[in-house]
Amino acid sequence: MGWRAAGRGRGFHLLSRIAVLSDIHGNLPALEAVIADAGRRGCDVFINLGDSLSGPLWPVETAERLMREDWPTIAGNHERQLLTLERGRMGASDVHAHDVLGECHMTWIAAQPATLAWSPEIFMCHGTPGSDLKHFLHSVGPAGISEASDDEIVRRTGGRPEAFLLCGHTHLPRAITLADGQIVANPGSVGLQAFDDDRPWPYRVEVGDPQARYAIIEDGGIEFVAVDYDHEAAALKAAQEGRDDWALALRTGRLTA
Repeated sequence: MGWRAAGRGRGFHLLSRIAVLSDIHGNLPALEAVIADAGRRGCDVFINLGDSLSGPLWPVETAERLMREDWPTIAGNHERQLLTLERGRMGASDVHAHDVLGECHMTWIAAQPATLAWSPEIFMCHGTPGSDLKHFLHSVGPAGISEASDDEIVRRTGGRPEAFLLCGHTHLPRAITLADGQIVANPGSVGLQAFDDDRPWPYRVEVGDPQARYAIIEDGGIEFVAVDYDHEAAALKAAQEGRDDWALALRTGRLTA
């Protein structure tokens, strides 16, 4: 399943098909399904926008898979939290990762930059160029989460010049072409299709199905892809770790049955 976003990244041409991944959250079966699907579609480069491990699933196995791949990878807010917060101040997802990851995994996380100008055409961030917690393509207010306006998005670019500004964090696939042809895009989440948060206001994200998400950049355009995987295995793992909220989200892409 896939669809192609409108607009072209300022008319430049890439020599590779680039798979863009984000928000894996330790979901190894989803990651493996995305890697296999992207390979079948001819992707020869992969990049990762962060929040790779935290959650009640397979942080160690996911870290080791990603370490073997050695893709360009940035840190998300969860990587930063694993490195900087005391365990007692961590949320449950970070606590699980903290308790099972080893020194080599933490060293790998510590080497990840917060943002990366990966090429003259592509800039990688997790939230926005200035924050790993702020949303780029969406806004959060008292009424919840909604799509940001073009003017809001332009302000959040911080004047970055690249043709593609890639972000994660919201788990919602979206791309917008700005007036100058610059594309801001979020590939969605590989590993988790529903969550809630209380910052800066309480809100929830529900994609509505369990499929793993990623995007492909080729020839100045971006295609969004959704992939089936063994989400039931991931849901069972979450339930075994005492996270029935994750189990429901992994099965349905929703927070309520």
